[in-house]
Amino acid sequence: MDLHTHKLLTPIITLNFKERSLLFAELAQIAYLDEKDATSLARKLGFTTVEFYEIDGAQAYRFMNKWDFVIACRGTEPKEFNDIGADANAIPVIAETIGRVHGGFKGEVDKLWPKIEEDLARESSDRDVWFCGHSLGAAMATIVSSRCRGSELCPNPRELYTYGSPRVGWANYINHHPFDHHRWVNNNDVVTRVPFWIMGYKHHGTEHYLNTWGNVRKSTGWQRFKDRMRGMWRGLKQGKIDNFGDHAIGLYVEYLKKYRDNTETPQI
Repeated sequence: MDLHTHKLLTPIITLNFKERSLLFAELAQIAYLDEKDATSLARKLGFTTVEFYEIDGAQAYRFMNKWDFVIACRGTEPKEFNDIGADANAIPVIAETIGRVHGGFKGEVDKLWPKIEEDLARESSDRDVWFCGHSLGAAMATIVSSRCRGSELCPNPRELYTYGSPRVGWANYINHHPFDHHRWVNNNDVVTRVPFWIMGYKHHGTEHYLNTWGNVRKSTGWQRFKDRMRGMWRGLKQGKIDNFGDHAIGLYVEYLKKYRDNTETPQI
């Protein structure tokens, strides 16, 4: 895995939005790696402490330096039954704060929360706290950040960055957590459309949309529909199913590198 973010020599908050979006996408990608490889890459990015959390199949990393404390939750791995079960268990359950939340996602966070809470109490008081994740990891990071905000340990975390996130909770749960959440969506990424809104689920945070060519655009309604159809047709011509291909974290990283570098793919 090649890194596109330079080693951190200052706190993350000094980076601009484009740089932070790429950094957290790369950390979300690193979260899929084994502990040895993740540690090596995280140190190249300037993190001096790396800890891997793994409890009954729920997994996340803590990346830390003298300025920042980052929780990166690991996403769905198709060969892991525990991950598939967490995704499939869409029954809404009562959240710790208010409203209802996805039962499978909450169950994964419940396993990790005591350890995360312990580390927050010990290490976060003089550091900025950030969260990120992709897919299942994005949903977990959303719940972890909301618990953090609702606790006395770290009531003011900096920001949450998610990539290909499913819907996590009902409207009253989502509206109860008004903190900075940057939610990246890549064109036809199918995971961003589940669980279905008819079940009461809503998205959290500010959406940033990557179109068919991987360029950042604001589009809704008819424009969004046309762009998704264009992306689906483009994928079929390449022998790909766009809905699944667009979910890959590597593609998010690729497009966000272009975004950071102010380069766009010609839209033809």
